[in-house]
This record gives sequence, structure tokens and C-alpha cells, in this order.
Amino acid sequence: MGTRCVLKCVHMPPNDRETWARRRAAFFDAMSAMGGGSPSPSPSAVAVLPSAPVFLRNSDVEHEYRQDSDFFYLTGFDEPDSVAVLDAQTRTTTLFVRPRDRDREVWDGPRAGVDGAREQFGADAAFVIGELAEKLPDLLQNRRRVHYRIGHDRKFDERFLAAVDRVRARSRTGVFAPTEIVDPGAILHEMRLRKSPGEIETMRQAARITREAHEGAMARARPGMREYEVEALLLDTFRRHGSERPAYGSIVGSGPNACVLHYRKNDRQIEEGDLLLIDAGCEFGYYASDVTRTFPVGRVFSKPQQAIYELVLEAQLDAIEASRIGTTLDAIHARSVAIVTRGLVRLGLLEGEVEKLIETGAYKRFFMHRTSHWLGMDVHDVGAYFIDGKARGLEPGMVLTVEPGIYIAPDEASVSAEWRGIGVRIEDDVLVTSSNPEVLTAGIPKTVQEVHRACAG
Repeated sequence: MGTRCVLKCVHMPPNDRETWARRRAAFFDAMSAMGGGSPSPSPSAVAVLPSAPVFLRNSDVEHEYRQDSDFFYLTGFDEPDSVAVLDAQTRTTTLFVRPRDRDREVWDGPRAGVDGAREQFGADAAFVIGELAEKLPDLLQNRRRVHYRIGHDRKFDERFLAAVDRVRARSRTGVFAPTEIVDPGAILHEMRLRKSPGEIETMRQAARITREAHEGAMARARPGMREYEVEALLLDTFRRHGSERPAYGSIVGSGPNACVLHYRKNDRQIEEGDLLLIDAGCEFGYYASDVTRTFPVGRVFSKPQQAIYELVLEAQLDAIEASRIGTTLDAIHARSVAIVTRGLVRLGLLEGEVEKLIETGAYKRFFMHRTSHWLGMDVHDVGAYFIDGKARGLEPGMVLTVEPGIYIAPDEASVSAEWRGIGVRIEDDVLVTSSNPEVLTAGIPKTVQEVHRACAG
């Protein structure tokens, strides 16, 4: 309970303040170059980024704290009740943080405090958070543009707008207030979309941990276990290897539950011959892994199960191969849809011309989600999917998931009983490179033969 020392929580090199400094320098450059509503670019800009708020679970017990990704990306600071102010004109960073407090630190663990904000995290200036109302107007005055995300944290909006109003009230003294408010995501999310070599290596480590977790689940899942017992195996592996938390709520869906896309209850007793769909990945050093595997429990795939599985795998392998420079996520999805739809017609689960079934969306009865999303610090990571109304092309350094699936509901009356209740999804994390796609999560059993061997223990 509470917030632990950031240096123990974050699995990054001890001197990674250099990485955060480089990111801030790039952010300053981008803020200065942005014209916004002005006739020309100007360095007269400042950014205000609050930390993630603390949420109460009940009474005085808090939910586990996880820092806002944008805030952490620029500062490496993961304590709550903090604010970062980055000034493009002076190229300085000011952190407002919780004060050192011996009594509270006995309960919640050490705090960096003002000195730690400067010495450990490279802030040019630091103050206790209680001084924000007094000092924020000084940091905003005489800056044309402020980068702040209005509406994301309504409580902090009031504090931010009160500071702007205080600057406006000083107009008779010769100072001026910002006239433009811009979402910092316009810059930050494009920066985060393209991963650096250090970020990619961190994501590889998250993938390695996740690989071991999935392999362990395949080897140990047995009929009679509850889904949450398998989930516990995953979480045990994550934590034993230094992962601070799952990247998202783990999905462990057996039998008919594999057809529920965001199944969370994880309490059904697994039966022999069930397919078990596991969608789970760890977070390591603030970077996510996102993997799905589907496998039979207690025996090999039945013929209908294997037919659906091999169709999903065909679509997934094709989509991975297509994840190259210039391709769009729309194009990758279209390829998966075409393969899945043709296969469903071949198996007799859909009837009609493939092109018409795609045009009318008839395939969505069985494949209702997109094939890919961005992956990074967040499992559904930031970054625009469209630029000027057009799907953006992939570039080196982008990481995406590839996850086609087929889900035949237990009560799907249009198909014969042997197909009902089969749910299959296969998902990997793919790095776009200057040559072939790199599957960060490669090696997790995926072919029918590999899955059978893994499930045999």
C-alpha cells in the first residue's frame, strides 16, 4: 500500500536521467518549432504536466499507483502529487513534489523530496507541491503558448486555469498571459510512437518475461483447475522476473469464455478439451508486452478447433509479414479480414461471395475487432493512426500488435454444434525495422505442433 521508492520500482539504468534529459531536449525543440495559432514558430512556450492522481479503493486504502506515462516519459519521476513545468524559452524543468515527511515515509516509504528531484531526476528547479499556486503563475507569464491537456484531470484543470487567471490579472504590470493552449500529446505522443534502441530493449525484456509466463501456463494448465489458478501462474512469473505489474488485466478464458473479448472474471473451472485463451503480458520498466495464445487443455486440438486455429494462424503470419515500412494498419487488417473470410467460407461457416461478405461486414459476426494497435508504455499506446484523414504508413521504431481472432458464440444458431463455443486469438508484438519485421515475442509456442508439445509439459 502506498508509494515505494522510485529507484526500487523502475527497472532502468541507474544513470537514466540522461535519457530523460534527452527527451526533454527534444520536447523543447518541438515546442519551439511549433507554430500553433501563431504566424510563425516561437520558443515562447511552456508545458504543464501533472502526475497521475491517486485513486481510493475504499476508506483510506488506495489503488496501486502507476505514474502517468507522459509525465514519466519526460521526468522518470513516479511519485504522486507532482507537477512538471517545462519551459522551451529557458530550456529548464521545474518539478513540484511532495515534501520529505518522516511520519508519512514510515507508512508509505521514502520520498525524493525537493533535493531528490534535482539530484536524482535532473530538475533545474524544484519546490514542494504546496507552492504550486504561488509559483505557477510566474512560470506561465510572458509565454504565448502553454502545452496542457484540458479535460484530462478536471480537478487539476481548476488549479491550472486559476494560475492563468492570476497572470491575466497582472496585465497592468506589463506582463502577458498565454493566448494558446495546446495538447502536449501533439508532440509527446509522436515522440513516444517511435521507440529508441533503449526502449526497444526494455520491450524485449518485457517480451522475454511474458514468453516464460505463457510457456509455463501451457505446461501446467490442467482440467479441473480454475482460470484464476492459471492467472496466478502468470503473475508469479511476472513478479519473479522483476515486472512491477501486468500491463493490463489478464484474460484467462476457457471454453465459452474464450469468446468474450475482454473476459475478466477468470473463475470458471477448466474442463478437459476446452480451449484456453490467455491474453496476458507484463509491464517492465514502464513498457508493456501484449500476447495472446490459445491452446487445448487435457488433450490435442479437436478437428473443428484445429481448423479455426490454423485459419487464425494463417491470418496472423500473413499480417506479421506485411508489417513493413509504408504499410498501414488498415491494410494489415484488410489482409487479415480477407484470409479469415475466405477461410470461414471454405469451412462452411459463412455463405456467399467473399468480396460481398467483406463489403457488408458479415465476417464481423466472427471477427469483430481490429488486427493491430500501437504498443509501448501503454498497452493501447499513443500515436495517431491517421494523418490528415489518411491511414499513416509504418516507420522504423514503431511497435504494433498483430492479433486476428475468430469467436463463435456458444449460442450461434447459424453453425452446427461442433463449431459453437470455439474462440481463438493469436497475438504477438512486432517491431517495424528497416528490413524484416522483428517479432519481439517470438518463441512462444504457436504452431499446432509447438502448442501440443508445450501442453504436454
